[in-house]
Amino acid sequence: MGSEMTETAVKERPVTSRQIMVGDVPVGGGAPIVVQTMTNTPTHDVEATVQQIYDLSAAGAELVRVSVNGSKALKGFREIVPRSPVPLIADIHFDYRMALGAADAGAACVRINPGNIGSDDRFRKVIEKCQEKGIAMRIGVNSGSVEKRFWHLPKAEALVASALHKVQIAEEMGFYNFKVSLKASHVPVMVEANKKFREHSDAPLHLGVTEAGTKLPGAIKSAAALGQLLPYGIGDTIRISLAEDPLEELPVAYQILSALELRHRGPNVIACPSCARTLGFDVIGMAAKVEERLRSYEDHFTVAVMGCVVNGPGEARDADYGVAGGKDDGVIFAKGRPLRKVHRDEIFDALFEEIEKDGRK
Repeated sequence: MGSEMTETAVKERPVTSRQIMVGDVPVGGGAPIVVQTMTNTPTHDVEATVQQIYDLSAAGAELVRVSVNGSKALKGFREIVPRSPVPLIADIHFDYRMALGAADAGAACVRINPGNIGSDDRFRKVIEKCQEKGIAMRIGVNSGSVEKRFWHLPKAEALVASALHKVQIAEEMGFYNFKVSLKASHVPVMVEANKKFREHSDAPLHLGVTEAGTKLPGAIKSAAALGQLLPYGIGDTIRISLAEDPLEELPVAYQILSALELRHRGPNVIACPSCARTLGFDVIGMAAKVEERLRSYEDHFTVAVMGCVVNGPGEARDADYGVAGGKDDGVIFAKGRPLRKVHRDEIFDALFEEIEKDGRK
């Protein structure tokens, strides 16, 4: 499935931020929430990094962050930028000169961490370069790298103070083409920090729970955090930081957005938890099989896999398509209306016959 999405109606949410452009991607100001991730290949390995960027783009990444952590990486970044299918964000730590070089190399945005980039004068030099090149900046504050001058504050307040200090410098220089992130691995701290920041600034916010963990706990922490912010207009772009292949981050991001009815990418599968009423119908196996087949579809629609013929169609009446298994047979239904009865072995094929009959892509 390509990076193009079939969008459906989504819930409106308050607009609390101004809009900036990261390359050709609008961020904030009521634009759709942007999904991004980061490469994990060595940046000096140009071919591997370009391939990964293409894979991430195909999976739904609209912005990709690439580490520029030294001269070898900067050399590779220069070759990667013109080959990328999406705007690239240069991830900068410690050496502000890498930010200057990345901007000259064509980065759409540079990510600066206030806690380790050095003096305010160095920060100002990066701003001047961004102004010269007409590119965006991300002021990225993490709980583990807050500027020392704010260490005495409670964690959430320290994140906000560190971010606002850099925001003030940028705005005093007439530079507004930036977004801000306030990340922590502790969900309540991350949520509190972003809420407090929004009280003081309309800069677009990039949201994420940093070091969220492996796939399951990381997805849960991310959903818990984003669910408290995004519906209320807080947050304009997101990354799900998982200790996994970065390709695994993107479906989690879109699942969260879809669950909040903020963006949809591809079909949605619902399934009952299975119980003794299933009479031997393998709900879990069928749901996994259906979900896997639906990965190739771009349209947004809902498919239900239910284990009980008696209650299934009624409980999933809002689903566009569904199956309900019985002892020997199953029912294919749409919007709660039974379409036909088929033998259990034919359920999967019959379901997709109905889906394809409607021309779903």
